[in-house]
Amino acid sequence: MKTKVLITGATGFIGSHLCEIAIKKGFKVVAFDRYNSNNDLGCLKNSKYLKDMEIILGDIRDYDSVYKSMKNCKIVFHLAALIGIPYSYFSPLAYVKTNVEGTYNVLESAKNLNLKNIIITSTSEVYGSAQYLPIDEKHPLNAQSPYAASKTAADQLSLSYYKSFNLPVTILRPFNTYGPRQSERAVIPRIITQCLSKKNKNLMLGNTKPTRDFNYVSDICDSYFHILKNKKLIGQVVNVGGKTNISIKDLANKIIEITNSTKKINQNKKIFRPKSSEVLNLKCDNKKLLKFTSWKPKNNLIKGLKKTVEWIQVNKSNFFNKYKI
Repeated sequence: MKTKVLITGATGFIGSHLCEIAIKKGFKVVAFDRYNSNNDLGCLKNSKYLKDMEIILGDIRDYDSVYKSMKNCKIVFHLAALIGIPYSYFSPLAYVKTNVEGTYNVLESAKNLNLKNIIITSTSEVYGSAQYLPIDEKHPLNAQSPYAASKTAADQLSLSYYKSFNLPVTILRPFNTYGPRQSERAVIPRIITQCLSKKNKNLMLGNTKPTRDFNYVSDICDSYFHILKNKKLIGQVVNVGGKTNISIKDLANKIIEITNSTKKINQNKKIFRPKSSEVLNLKCDNKKLLKFTSWKPKNNLIKGLKKTVEWIQVNKSNFFNKYKI
């Protein structure tokens, strides 16, 4: 009999890929995401695996909605969250309600339904600007945006449920993820769409100095199943990343080369983060993940960028409307 898994945030970028991979691995998937009157399934709407999923549109902020969706499941992969950092400056309370209260609803439901495994999706943003590199799980937490603060609170709440109620929780902390279906607001699709566009001679970006550890989406999704297998990781925080470190400027130049673009990089200070809120350096120390699992990324940055460029070229009319490509 197939193991039933609830995936929250299922119609989003990472969640949609995770649903498909879970089905291919033989799980019975309950795909949960926010209710909307148009019955829009987001990134899952064109999935060839849609018929193999049970789709539930509810609200992560509503306990009853989460509890009912989780019934008869053995595992939950919790990804539902507000993730845009700029909007978190405008409406911090929305992030508290979705990211903290939403995580509470998942944890409390899992406790009351006696689930076997709960994997909570964190973010490398909780570390803030690196105090040392690479960043391991012992690195101090330093939230530099309301988004990061809400995710830090959700992580700590999750660990408290492990310590207080012996709930089998693991915190999966991915570093920057990219790939097909990612929103145009994210830096890599933003650079690619501008490079492919015939509009504008310049590539408009924010601050190009920060460095990031970019990871292809299928590699991040694969880590969930590796972590799931090892009970020694219950109650632990696990970084997921490839130990890479590249500046936004160097990243943009690689994409310019891959797309054969002639555009020049311009920085627009209007889209800089507030100075004290900018996370300057992120590089993953993945020693714990490699010690306890056999996970290995299958896509280096160049390979992953080429796949992403190819996907955007094919799907630009469905996902990207801002630029005339």
